[in-house]
Amino acid sequence: MILDLNNHETMDTKLIIKDLKTFFYTREGIARAVNGISFFLKPGEILGLVGESGCGKSVTALSILRLVPTPPGKIDSGQILLDGQDLLQLPMKHIRQIRGNRISMIFQEPMISLNPAFTIGNQLMEALLVHRKIRRAEARDRAIEMLRLVEIPEPEKRVNDYPHQLSGGMRQRVMIAEALLLNPEVLLADEPTTALDVTIQAQVLNIMYKLTQEIGAAIILITHNLGLVAESANRVVVMYAGKIVEEGPVDAIFENARHPYTRGLLRSIPLPGRRRGQERHTLYEIKGLVPSLFNLPSGCAFHPRCAAKKKICRMEEEPPRITVSEGHHVSCWLFS
Repeated sequence: MILDLNNHETMDTKLIIKDLKTFFYTREGIARAVNGISFFLKPGEILGLVGESGCGKSVTALSILRLVPTPPGKIDSGQILLDGQDLLQLPMKHIRQIRGNRISMIFQEPMISLNPAFTIGNQLMEALLVHRKIRRAEARDRAIEMLRLVEIPEPEKRVNDYPHQLSGGMRQRVMIAEALLLNPEVLLADEPTTALDVTIQAQVLNIMYKLTQEIGAAIILITHNLGLVAESANRVVVMYAGKIVEEGPVDAIFENARHPYTRGLLRSIPLPGRRRGQERHTLYEIKGLVPSLFNLPSGCAFHPRCAAKKKICRMEEEPPRITVSEGHHVSCWLFS
């Protein structure tokens, strides 16, 4: 599926992903982690990218920054257009100028992403010294300011700490501070509120919202937390087995989901404990397992787990992209 760049939906876009394919070549075979996806991101909007583990969400983000480990990974084809410029055609020295500056990322594993040999302050200051060419004293003040913004206690002291001296939640907040340090145009937030309590989650979302309002930053929010998406996102993209199965405005997805997989995800959201007189509800689960990326089912990849499947779903041809309403699209034979 290739986006029509003349379509009104893709006008005034910050980022366009066009027919992106990122595969991993291993001894077991080819893992099609991202298998021909297309979507767009507008300035100042938050796009929720959701789906089960292994569906290709994080690989999509790594592809945008060209951080896919090679080998075994490889971006086979497609385009990643930032303000119309294809990032896949740029030399790596230009990509390094874009990373952390124009496009930033909150990584999922802070202990892996933070260097244990350097203090928090040095790691925050590095980006400022490289991209902003300011004095070290100014960079240190800015680092302390960002730590204070994400509510790290005693930031003047913590700036001298090493990652192992911080709790998991505090390390996550350091990653968020680092990602927001240079006021990026695009923020890739991969499970940004993992290991954070509810109060800090709300604060992080508020920081990201301010970023969209004050400087027009565009955010891709990668998460399993559908409640987080419902609360903060403008649009939603649902991925399954390396493909996009449904996308649309957040209200359309949560109130009128069409794809059986999207409906299953929404039914799997835990409900609050029952009140007196209410019926007990069993937590819904989507039957079956996520297919192996080395051996994807023919036709619609979801058909082995789908209760509503038809004969055509098992055929070789993949389901077409159907427009349900303005901005709301689904790839499913049930609506063709």
